[in-house]
Amino acid sequence: LFEWSGYEDPEFHKAYLEKHKDSPHYAYFGEEEEAFQKLRAGFKADIAHPCTQSLPKWREAGLLKPIDKSRITAWNDLMPQMRDMAGYQADGQVWAIPADWGNTSIVYRTDKVDEADTKSLQMLTSDKYKGKISMPDNVDDIYALGALAIGMKDWTKMTDEQFKQASDFLRKVHKNVRFYWTDGTQLSQAMANGEVTVAWAWNETPTTMQAEGHPVKAALNTKEGITTWVCGFVMLKDGEGSEDKAYDYINAFLAESSANYMVDAWGYGHSNNAALAKMDKKLLESKGFGDIEGFFKTSLFQSATSPALREKMIAEFEKIKAGF
Repeated sequence: LFEWSGYEDPEFHKAYLEKHKDSPHYAYFGEEEEAFQKLRAGFKADIAHPCTQSLPKWREAGLLKPIDKSRITAWNDLMPQMRDMAGYQADGQVWAIPADWGNTSIVYRTDKVDEADTKSLQMLTSDKYKGKISMPDNVDDIYALGALAIGMKDWTKMTDEQFKQASDFLRKVHKNVRFYWTDGTQLSQAMANGEVTVAWAWNETPTTMQAEGHPVKAALNTKEGITTWVCGFVMLKDGEGSEDKAYDYINAFLAESSANYMVDAWGYGHSNNAALAKMDKKLLESKGFGDIEGFFKTSLFQSATSPALREKMIAEFEKIKAGF
């Protein structure tokens, strides 16, 4: 598996472990463009775990092979709005299986940050938090932030002028950035010791840090909104391992036990709609998933953009990080 760090957690593939008595071999990436370039350069794996925005690019580059949906045991239980969206299915074939979803929002130390400040994304540009902010080294989350900050909810319609406005906002944020985080552990450690007090981060950070007793919270009611991402599994065309095992792994990840663990321990949503329907409503509400349908309607959904726009985002983000 070519994966994000952390997903090697055995709780996500218990059925696979029971059947094969061992976990798969993992290699990790910190950002999808990095993963794409490594695969293009000849790195071989059987399964990868990209997010929606990358799927058209990966498919057009010839990295993927179609998935046989008849071998996905939870196919009919998957959220239709994820299973059937652009990128996951194309040309009459299935190219990816949605697995997990979540949000990127302001995450902050409640003992060091005024909660009133978290009501707007503009706090990220305030001198008050200079050197105390961490941002993800992830082009999609970064431009979702930029789009929200200028009042957009559909970034696929971003004009050249709106792109400039979003980029200008991100440059203002950059002046306050302590560092760009690449994995959740790095960010959590910095927030725990007070090096960073505000971050643009995923659900995992407040969920795991609260469990450890840290005063950390996600601001889910920011007036400009939050962003929702969806990630899933793809079968890589040049994989040299067992295809049967690959399907076993995906099916294990989609199982009800994996969904329960994903929501409870990590604070992310899961694509198995039937499993979510069985979960305790108080648990779902505590993670911000009390009204999933309404949640999606009010969020900037990180759907696939045109390859040209995404390339433009990638190039501009590199300039922003370099201070230009």
